[in-house]
Amino acid sequence: MDPVNNLEEDRTSADVSVSAPGMPPATRIAPVAVPNVATAVTPKVVPGDPSILPPPDRSRPSSPVYWRVEGSLLELTTVRPIAFFTWNSQTFIARAARRSLVLLMALLRPFLYAANRVAATRIVHAVLRGVTRDRLDLLGEEEFEYKLKPLLEEEGVRHLKALQATGADVVLVSQGLEQVMRPLARHLGVRWIIANRLDFRNGVATGRLLSPVIRPRGLFARIREAGPDGQQSPARWVRALGLRGPKALASAIVPAVRVEAPRIRPIVYFSEKRHRAPFSVRKALGGKRVMLIGVTGFIGKVWLANTLMDLPEIGKLYLLIRRQKSSPAQKRFEKMIEGSPVFDPLFEKYGDRLGSLLAEKIEVVEGDVSQPGVGLEPETAARLRKDLDLIINSSGLTDFNPDLRDALAVNVDSTHHLIEFIRGSDHAALLHLSTCYVAGQRDGRVSERVRLNYTPAHLKNFDSEKEWHRLHELVESAEARVEGPEVTEELKKQALEKEHAAKGLSGQALENQIRKNRVRWLKNYLTEEGTRRAKELGWPNTYTFTKSLAESLIAKHGAGLPIAIVRPSIVETSVAKPFRGWNEGINTSASLSYLLGTAFRQLPSNERKRLDIIPVDAVCAGMTLISAALVERRHDPMYQLATSVTNPCDMGRSIELTSLGHRRHYRAQEGLEYWLRLRMDAIPVSKERYNRMSAPAQKMIIQSIQRVMAPLPSAMKKPLAKTERNLERVEKLVGLFEPFILHNEHDFVADNVEKLSQALSPEEKIIFGYDTAGLDWWEYWIDIHIPALRRWTYPLIEGRPLEARAPRVLHMPTPPTTTTKTTAHENGDAVKTGTNGATWRYS
Repeated sequence: MDPVNNLEEDRTSADVSVSAPGMPPATRIAPVAVPNVATAVTPKVVPGDPSILPPPDRSRPSSPVYWRVEGSLLELTTVRPIAFFTWNSQTFIARAARRSLVLLMALLRPFLYAANRVAATRIVHAVLRGVTRDRLDLLGEEEFEYKLKPLLEEEGVRHLKALQATGADVVLVSQGLEQVMRPLARHLGVRWIIANRLDFRNGVATGRLLSPVIRPRGLFARIREAGPDGQQSPARWVRALGLRGPKALASAIVPAVRVEAPRIRPIVYFSEKRHRAPFSVRKALGGKRVMLIGVTGFIGKVWLANTLMDLPEIGKLYLLIRRQKSSPAQKRFEKMIEGSPVFDPLFEKYGDRLGSLLAEKIEVVEGDVSQPGVGLEPETAARLRKDLDLIINSSGLTDFNPDLRDALAVNVDSTHHLIEFIRGSDHAALLHLSTCYVAGQRDGRVSERVRLNYTPAHLKNFDSEKEWHRLHELVESAEARVEGPEVTEELKKQALEKEHAAKGLSGQALENQIRKNRVRWLKNYLTEEGTRRAKELGWPNTYTFTKSLAESLIAKHGAGLPIAIVRPSIVETSVAKPFRGWNEGINTSASLSYLLGTAFRQLPSNERKRLDIIPVDAVCAGMTLISAALVERRHDPMYQLATSVTNPCDMGRSIELTSLGHRRHYRAQEGLEYWLRLRMDAIPVSKERYNRMSAPAQKMIIQSIQRVMAPLPSAMKKPLAKTERNLERVEKLVGLFEPFILHNEHDFVADNVEKLSQALSPEEKIIFGYDTAGLDWWEYWIDIHIPALRRWTYPLIEGRPLEARAPRVLHMPTPPTTTTKTTAHENGDAVKTGTNGATWRYS
């Protein structure tokens, strides 16, 4: 049993449970037969985001004024919105089946209404059984925005606005579904509605309407209630809905906003130590000296910006930045501040004073974490060993299958050098950023434990340190082999066989071509060897393999040192900080989400597998909490920052939300291409169906056509060749991500950081609290994540420039002279650009 249990309740679960004392009836905690268990439950708040704060206590109006929508504002029918919902189901088969049922209902509706209008309303809505709440919410907004909004009665809107001007608490009442009425109410500035509501189980409609059911008006009611004034008495609605009294009517009122049921996750302490002392981030990090490694990367920039905004009490920030060719570290830092949108809030807050603030709070030091002593001059290293309180290592080579030399230098060697640096320091601690996916190819719950010499394949007698040395020996052997006569002769033969050989390559030109081929051969060989060895040991790629080796080095050589390993999952778009919707570069899910916005529909995936995505500002909040815990020496050895346990979102839902996010964008565009894309939702399929009906099968068809067209001129075959290359890229992309979307059902426990967040005071929890349970995935995916990818990432995939930004200049005081050390890589020979635009050594 893990030391911390997650007592998590699914709001749709039918399991027997008991109410916890002092909690609302909706909250359930499963009985636990463990004595002396202390629990701590606090409300979930996303730091700095006022749009996701808990709802106000006044959830219903005290003196509601009921306003009938039909007749005064709109002429709604029951079948038309349902037909729109069914015609836009996720799959073509579901669309055809539900459309047929709607046509049948339209024929039977007069007879059903004549018999019983309430029962008829229930039967008509049963067609929506199996449609997800996510889809209905988006389609409801679309139905109102593009179809109903232009039909609003202006006179009725004026009457309603006049009533609102008197301060009346208006409640809109309609026979339409709440998914359509919510956007209408928000458009009119109304806070409450009474509408027909579907029952959902696990986010999927059961087809059953919840009581009370609002039936369509009869003929005489339409004549009597015609006109712009839709105000009606509560007694009229009590009779119409068959309720017992005004209290029952008031209980039918719901907010005109999309509400997610709160996820309450008590933190249960078992045998582990519980810190009773108050925990304060400001107190722990106030006046402290922290060195950040990896500031040019996605996470590093966001953590720096958020820290400067939220924690002015921090003493000094040292930024270890590598010199690039003719660009000193200080120049790279200033260019980053001037050019990155991450620092927009800082410019807005401080203006021309920002340069002085940065000069006061930040010192840039040149170094290279992949070198012994982290590449610092002896004097600088001695000063930092004495002064530093904490080192945050967010550097890493995040490409899945890079050159093994780069992966070892950045992900493993640098960790060893940092351990030795910490060992020689006076009191510095180390926060080392890893990844949850060091778990490798395995299923099940992944606890927050550091395992020495871990391999997913469970190989006996595996020694991570020996493996590290063996890989370096492999690199040295390959470097010697590529210079040998056998490989040189092979490379020479390749150079002469190329098309340009007809020009008579010889002498120096031939030597230059062989040298280029030698560099390519060595890189390809080491890339393939790293990938092969990773898969042999049970990891999907070189990235997770080398990150796991680094963790084992920490477990072995860092024992007794103040070190915490932090494993984030897939880090994505920010929710609130540095601003809503920040993303950078081509990250893990960007290429897949882009693919799902094209004509590609069938993604091989396990729809029950949880896709573990976490916003970057949640990761940075967790890093700040862990930093404070390290300084106070109340830390745990391992922290996972993940959502698969606290707030799971499976692959089936992720794929649908991605398609819905693209749909919202395409619906606002004009043209046949967007009209077609609007109707091509991506779906999860099995690997067998993908091979039979998607990219692999399409590529085979293209190849067959090419063979038939072989005698034709090459100009006529170019489109086919281009299509084949595109399909090959799709195959490679899908194959690269299969371990994360099809295999390996991981559930990452993330309790240790929750304990730190629970220990904060209410005031600090608003700013520094860590909350992933409060994320509404519908809002995150459709309102934040997909728009952010379209703004910051998709242009890079398409080869387009990002949106133009007004140039800004950082006015920095003249920096003091700093000592630098020339490293073996200073001339830039080994500088490579990663997928996020930063150098690999500090990405």
